[in-house]
Amino acid sequence: MNHEENFEQTVCEVAGIVIEELKLEDVTPETFDPDLDLVDEVGVDSMDLATVALVLQDEYGVRIDEEDYPKLKTIRMITEYILENTPVQT
Repeated sequence: MNHEENFEQTVCEVAGIVIEELKLEDVTPETFDPDLDLVDEVGVDSMDLATVALVLQDEYGVRIDEEDYPKLKTIRMITEYILENTPVQT
């Protein structure tokens, strides 16, 4: 699997987690705009973002520091963060 395929797959997975955790309706991982601003356009508050971050940490085994939460404004940004910070599987 090349980097782009891995990225697209992770975008879908992250979108699915965000949709499930935030109980978003009328959207699927495939139709969720990865550049949609979760805070300004979807209305996600800091508590919801913290919940999503905890689920993502468990799912991907990546540590997300609280000071990094502001960097996690879109699905694309979250995916890039996860892929950059995921421990390499050996």
